[in-house]
Amino acid sequence: MFRATFISAVIALSATASHAADLAYDYAPVARQCETLDASRLPGESDISVLRQEVVSRMEQAITVADDPRWISSVRPVFVWASEAKVACGKAYGYLQSGWRDQDYLAKCDCFHAKMLRFMN
Repeated sequence: MFRATFISAVIALSATASHAADLAYDYAPVARQCETLDASRLPGESDISVLRQEVVSRMEQAITVADDPRWISSVRPVFVWASEAKVACGKAYGYLQSGWRDQDYLAKCDCFHAKMLRFMN
């Protein structure tokens, strides 16, 4: 009886203690992931057309990476950061289309894209 309970507990604990390899590394809440949001160069860009091009470029690159099976099944968190960059850049672009420069999404777009590139290399 004790042995069965002990084995069940070990199995249960080992299952909860193991994480997916691609999510365990560099795992932290988004607020801690982008400590350099203030250092982003996108929000400071004064020319709206250049800013729009930069955001679209980052978004398209993130979409390409997020759709690539090589990165989807990778043990590195490239897919995670590509997905985050895709969303943040898409929202930043949407705001830019309506004439609003959302500083937070511009900075997140820049940060998440940089993280994606960092883990690709």
